[in-house]
Amino acid sequence: MIDNRKLGQLEQVMEKLNNRAKTWNIVTISRIKGPLNAEIMRQALDIIQLRHPRLNSRIVYSQNSLRFQTEGTTKIPLRVVKKFDDEQWQEVVREEMNQEIDTSKCLLRAVLVHIQSDNHVNYLITTGHHAVGDGLSSIRLQSEILTYCQQIVSGNLSDSVVSLFPLPPIEELLPSLTKGLKGKIVSILFLLRISVQKLLYRPETLGFEKYAPIVQRRCDIIHRQLDEEMTQQLVHRCRQEKTTVNSALCAAMMFAVASKIKKSKRQEIRMSCLTAIDLRKRLATKFNEHHMAVLVSSIIGFHTIQTNKNFWELAREVKQTLETSIKRGDIFKMILVSRHMINFCLAYPKQLAGTVLLSNIGKINIPKNYGPFELEEISFASSQSLYAGMLTSHTATFQGKMLLNFVFSEPSISRDTMEELVNNCMLYILHVCQFKIEQKLTSV
Repeated sequence: MIDNRKLGQLEQVMEKLNNRAKTWNIVTISRIKGPLNAEIMRQALDIIQLRHPRLNSRIVYSQNSLRFQTEGTTKIPLRVVKKFDDEQWQEVVREEMNQEIDTSKCLLRAVLVHIQSDNHVNYLITTGHHAVGDGLSSIRLQSEILTYCQQIVSGNLSDSVVSLFPLPPIEELLPSLTKGLKGKIVSILFLLRISVQKLLYRPETLGFEKYAPIVQRRCDIIHRQLDEEMTQQLVHRCRQEKTTVNSALCAAMMFAVASKIKKSKRQEIRMSCLTAIDLRKRLATKFNEHHMAVLVSSIIGFHTIQTNKNFWELAREVKQTLETSIKRGDIFKMILVSRHMINFCLAYPKQLAGTVLLSNIGKINIPKNYGPFELEEISFASSQSLYAGMLTSHTATFQGKMLLNFVFSEPSISRDTMEELVNNCMLYILHVCQFKIEQKLTSV
């Protein structure tokens, strides 16, 4: 299918970030048990490239603008890597997070990792351009790839591939309040409100342990998990405390950063919390669940943490902030101003975007079994080298188990510092679930 068109504003922002900061591309990681090999994977990738119009596109500069173009697109690159130990998949993810996508050729690439210590274990790692997919669509894409792998092995593959209809830029899907002159006024007022809040509130961050220009920054990852029992305990505790898992994770991240900051600063700490919000159920247009698209926005909240701040009180504050912001349409306004906010970060690299950032897609409703292949784990991360001095987590729950990928920008934060922060964050989560400590800001 040919679907050449101009990139929307948000899509252009994502391409600028890919070129200038190797940032915000979506890396999806799955642990697969079964006889998966490069030949099967190659066929499956070719099929999904035909099925998804944007995966069969590249980005070119034409007619004084960036455009998606089908003609000249190469096959989705696939490389095969052999690693001895199970945990070495993280080495491949680090490589992928710090390599920009060559958008003149293709918008997705894949790595199949064979674990030599266990011949039945493989990792599939896909890296997609954020202009054509978000965390949820990238995870569903891997499920689709495994479905085709199953059909290839069983010999039940259909002779024809039905392509999904291409989606327009997300700006065209937003409600009327964002369109025309009214939309321009709304976006200007919203940007002014955010700017004034930041100036008045002055949220604190982890700062720079060591400053580096954007081109010299690298992204790293720390992976953690909550087993099924602990994940269920967290869900149950959140219901008891009349809040959400998403808000509790934000609170744990802010508590972890506050514990780090308060050792050398005053007892009252002001913070900002960026939270990713899925737009699929909030747009009038209905989507096929397999559509590859960036259908996510974010909300920024400002919070004050004092000594002895109650954990669940903070979690409820986060929940209330998100609900209020969604009700007044901030998730749509954020799309309109994202270009200006990113341009500011690129123009002033010593300014820090915020304190913590959480992208939690919640429970993943995809199958576990695909014939001879079993999907044991699946998670995602967005490369975040641009966002220095920030604690960032990408979280998903699959088969009852929560998987958390904490990413950070080096050298602004060292790995030792991030390990300490992540360990404290996980301890807060474990402790409040098990009633082992008072649910207040204390040194963990």
